[in-house]
Amino acid sequence: MSVTASLDAATVTAEPGGATDVPLQILNSGSTVEEYRFEVVGACAAWSTVEPPTLSLYPGASGTVALRLSPPRDPSVPAGETPFGVRVLPTSEPGEAVVPEGRVTVAPFTEVTAELVPRGSAGARRGRHQLAVDNRGNAPVTVQLSARTGSERARVDFAATELVIPAGHADFGKVRVRPAKRIWRGTPVTHPFQAFVAPRVTDGRQDDGRQDGRRDVRQETRPLFEPLVLDGSYEQQAILPRWLPRALILAAVVILALVGLWYGLLRPAVKSTAREAVTPEVVASAAQRTPSPDAGAADGGTGAANGGSTAGADGGASGEGQQSSSGAGSGAGANSGSGAGSAQGAGAPTSARVEVRDAVGGGMSRGSAYQVPAGSTFELTDIVVQNPQGDAGTLVVSSQDAPVLRLALENFRDTDYHFVTPILVPAGGEIAMTVDCRQVGRPVQAPTPSRCAESLLLGGTLRTGAAQ
Repeated sequence: MSVTASLDAATVTAEPGGATDVPLQILNSGSTVEEYRFEVVGACAAWSTVEPPTLSLYPGASGTVALRLSPPRDPSVPAGETPFGVRVLPTSEPGEAVVPEGRVTVAPFTEVTAELVPRGSAGARRGRHQLAVDNRGNAPVTVQLSARTGSERARVDFAATELVIPAGHADFGKVRVRPAKRIWRGTPVTHPFQAFVAPRVTDGRQDDGRQDGRRDVRQETRPLFEPLVLDGSYEQQAILPRWLPRALILAAVVILALVGLWYGLLRPAVKSTAREAVTPEVVASAAQRTPSPDAGAADGGTGAANGGSTAGADGGASGEGQQSSSGAGSGAGANSGSGAGSAQGAGAPTSARVEVRDAVGGGMSRGSAYQVPAGSTFELTDIVVQNPQGDAGTLVVSSQDAPVLRLALENFRDTDYHFVTPILVPAGGEIAMTVDCRQVGRPVQAPTPSRCAESLLLGGTLRTGAAQ
């Protein structure tokens, strides 16, 4: 090996924002003149340099360069011990490089800023603020929060009186200002206050007060800097707004005016118009248009008699024809007949619902919604389809295995269809829904389901068989 290198101090301390030089001794143990280059390795390479950057030595000669450590004063370089090394590279023989190593301890520094947000608040029962505390140092810091009001008419409370903030981070402390008494109505009252942010550190001190001569090391917390003082104010407002009495008086006046207008002008005018509209002619006309129950019964009897007479006449005519042709017959016709033909049976409103779940890649899933009972006919008039999860795929509504609707799930969440001409489903027929899931949807603010889920609601009229 043609080079020997060593640091004068293997352990050094560097102040953030300052510079610390560490001498590095170089010895050319080779037989030729050599030029050496220097590279700092480790976490401190970004803020370290070597002066001069190169050094030429004769055989057997030695020289000194300076390693300058300049940690910045910001949270990017944490306080504490950091290892480093300096690679010494001979220009002619790079493979003969040596790396002397050392450790640098970055000293801690504390820099705390604070802001009260907002500076002023207003409310009837309390005021709300926040203390924004920013740790711009390179070590964790503990801050103590306290406050003082200008009088005893209000008090200041903190959600947490102590905050532990890592280096380079910020934290918020909630501040609430509560009045001692409530103001129901009147002029608002302003309560000024001051918030204090005191950075603190933990310091070890020794106490020799024990009788046995042994020393007891106790931890004591003491402030590093003067506390930061932040001014704020809270405006206590009345619970009842100032405009409320005037608004109530105005509303009462308007109500009294409307009541007086009704009883004084509108009500008499309405009664007079109603009396004038009821005339004898109007009463007689209404009586004529209103059918009486007796008249309806009489009309029905007359119609039945007329029907019987007509049927009897037809029967008599038939009898006379028969007598003329055969020489002997009856002169009386048949006096009975059927006035009612076949009519469709009574209908009952009917509805049904089915829900079908299908997994992706598992083939189609089918569910039966309704099967028409024997001796009946179902008139399908309404279909409602729901896709609550927002799934993607294909949905088919079929009647007797014939498609009625074919829908793409990604085109709707809820849709409905209503038919003026009903779809007839005979006895034994089945209405079903088939789902082919391609992608499971995700509901808002809910976990993703494992399968597609669709539902079908149908409605119509179920009619029984024909009646004679």
